[in-house]
Amino acid sequence: MQLAEIDPKGLIRESYRIGGVTRGECRSIFLDWAISVPSSADTLEHVRSLLGAYGAEHPAHPMTSTLQEALEKPAATGRRGGRKARLGSA
Repeated sequence: MQLAEIDPKGLIRESYRIGGVTRGECRSIFLDWAISVPSSADTLEHVRSLLGAYGAEHPAHPMTSTLQEALEKPAATGRRGGRKARLGSA
């Protein structure tokens, strides 16, 4: 799969070009990227591809550590909102 398909808005690519970008800003950019990934896509595979494309050249960049963290601590699946979340499963 091409990087243009994995990062169609160029959010991750551009984050590496922003001088002085912070870890918090990278996390926000990553979240924006992640919510635009189709549910049918393998998000972790996309993250691996992004790390392969950008991480080696920029090991100390905050986006690299954000992408690595996404692989180490993947998001929980399933919905966590609504009545059940507020009141419990009783």
